[in-house]
Amino acid sequence: MKNHHAHGNPVELYLDDSPTPIASFNTPVTFDLDTRELSDGEHTLTIRSTDSKGTKGFRVIPFVVRNGPAIDVEGIRKNESVDGIVPILINSYGKGDQTKFILSGSETPRGIPSWILALTVFVLGWGIHYLISYLYR
Repeated sequence: MKNHHAHGNPVELYLDDSPTPIASFNTPVTFDLDTRELSDGEHTLTIRSTDSKGTKGFRVIPFVVRNGPAIDVEGIRKNESVDGIVPILINSYGKGDQTKFILSGSETPRGIPSWILALTVFVLGWGIHYLISYLYR
């Protein structure tokens, strides 16, 4: 009698619509997906497996590659309606040769959200009203 728990099921990894697998393993497995050869944009990783009875299964994982410099834009958003003169801040910075440590967005200044400005004006107005009422009772 065979021990089916000695090793896991074989899996094949496919990238995007490629008919040939980029790798084949027996599970469990750990591997590194090198995205440096992939174009920036959307990709899919498809994992296909067959168990000892011949039953097939698969899983599709969409992901986005962004190896190029990060580009942040402040002042205009996707599909936003604008008119007149719109000030736009664009910042682009590379990630260098880092391996694990990534701190995204640290170099890009952000504007103050409008709700914080509205709340500040409200609190200051209330404080001034309270001070005037207290002094002139």
